[in-house]
Amino acid sequence: MRLTDFKVLTFDCYGTLIDWESGILAALRPLLGKLGGKIDDEAALVAFARHESALEKAQPGLNYRKILAECYRGLAKEWNASITEAEAEKFGNSVPDWPAFPDSAAALSYLKQQYKLVILSNVDRASFAESNKKLGVTFDAICTAEDIGSYKPDRRNFDFALKTVQEKLGTAPKDILHTAQSLFHDHQMAKAIGLATNWIDRRMGKAGSGATSPVEGVNTDFHFPSMAAFVEAHRKS
Repeated sequence: MRLTDFKVLTFDCYGTLIDWESGILAALRPLLGKLGGKIDDEAALVAFARHESALEKAQPGLNYRKILAECYRGLAKEWNASITEAEAEKFGNSVPDWPAFPDSAAALSYLKQQYKLVILSNVDRASFAESNKKLGVTFDAICTAEDIGSYKPDRRNFDFALKTVQEKLGTAPKDILHTAQSLFHDHQMAKAIGLATNWIDRRMGKAGSGATSPVEGVNTDFHFPSMAAFVEAHRKS
């Protein structure tokens, strides 16, 4: 299997192209500051992952901004911290402030010349539109949780993306390489339904799974520490 075997890249966005861990932690600072250093950054990300995945499973039709606000309320309750509704809503609306990884825009510009590019993201349309401004590329199709009514790793999300790619781009699943950071949200289901997968391992060298729930036993077809490394491998191929 070679990187040049594919015609379409389906992309996760947050964690892969947008540095969501930095964005989450920046938006959590007001809450963490109330705890006097009792919760470190890695513990905060692990707790966030637990709350986010539980909410997405329990309330699959809830807009992602409301998922985030509920995460903030849940974390505050877990940590015995007093917050205001305005603080929870501010966290819920923080996605547009999350930064892109430094290599994302240049990598996408190169990849756009080689593949059709499709987003499959656990987010709402308005939040993604703001993030897309940081990525500097026009995607050939965009599939969000708001469009689908559920959140990855639900199979519905992947089926929706496959149908979109086939109907809009005329591309079969065998020609798709799913490119993502999260083993939990993306790779486990992508492999289960037979897609080739490309792991952009933004946490390579770090312990734990950060802002994504842990999952074991997932094998991917390609594995790179960054989008820049992915592009370099494609150039060599």
